[in-house]
Amino acid sequence: MKPVLEVNNLCVKHCVKNRTRTIVEGINFQVYQGKCLGILGESGSGKSMTLKAIMGLLGRDFSVSGEACYQGENLIEKSKEQLRVIRGKKISMILQNPMTCFDPLYRIGDQLFETLREHTDLTRQEIYEKSVNVLNTMQIRESEEVLKKYPHQLSGGMLQRIMIGLAVSMEPDLIIADEPTTAIDAITQYEIMKEFMRIKKESNTAMIFISHDLGVISAISDEVLIMNEGHIVDRGTFRQIYDHPVDSFTKLLVEKKKAVMEQYHKAIEKKEGSYV
Repeated sequence: MKPVLEVNNLCVKHCVKNRTRTIVEGINFQVYQGKCLGILGESGSGKSMTLKAIMGLLGRDFSVSGEACYQGENLIEKSKEQLRVIRGKKISMILQNPMTCFDPLYRIGDQLFETLREHTDLTRQEIYEKSVNVLNTMQIRESEEVLKKYPHQLSGGMLQRIMIGLAVSMEPDLIIADEPTTAIDAITQYEIMKEFMRIKKESNTAMIFISHDLGVISAISDEVLIMNEGHIVDRGTFRQIYDHPVDSFTKLLVEKKKAVMEQYHKAIEKKEGSYV
């Protein structure tokens, strides 16, 4: 099976005046249809920078080299305009803070309309019906009223669910989720993770899930990459990473996060039991 995305020797450098600093170096990975690749690392490890570089979301003071092959084409070589066409429709991104992804001056329905108009051939009525369906799918009550609201009138968890629903509705080949549970409370985090696990189970979409949370990564990933200081220092299934970490940083990370992760899974099991 060919990977949906194959990254080879990705390197990101930050260039300011006459000074150049390497941020990410020698990154290699593949993502396959119906599978989730988890990228785990602490703040500043380069995990988000890696995906922003691939999707052309870095500023002019960054230089990116290497390959990120999607459908036989190197995304690194594409223009901002070419990448804009791919983002949203073929590759959907779900970012950490949903508040920054919605324009505070426009209603939710207007923003969904613009996105769907950009990436589909649907009529105005079909877009409205699809927008309602996106909210219903994400179990958002009174969906037609929610479409009339402004972002500040909704909770962070609700905005995040809308982002996820919109991304999935595009039927992308790949979903990139960049720490989507970081800015929300624990109860909402559980609900969001349930949605991601449902998407993984019901669709054949490839997924990259970035997090610093061992519990979140363990719940959804088929393969895990550990990043530290811009490099991949360990990789394998979650069980391999957890039971037999190779790198000293991975061992330290597992020890630090183990107690929290075990509490996370106990909370999930307790929550699931309450629904029975």
